[in-house]
Amino acid sequence: MDKALLNVKEVSEYLGLGETKTRELLRNPKNGFTIRIGNRLYAHKGRLDVWLKNQIL
Repeated sequence: MDKALLNVKEVSEYLGLGETKTRELLRNPKNGFTIRIGNRLYAHKGRLDVWLKNQIL
């Protein structure tokens, strides 16, 4: 079963970016895929895929 939420390390590996750049992306409230639970940042994988697809169009 695939996870719906990815943590910073998982997003970093998924996108092939460093953790610093990944945190910068996740801190942007306008991206539409960030979910904050407490002080932690997560990315909703489905929304992240949609956002990524829109970046290359």
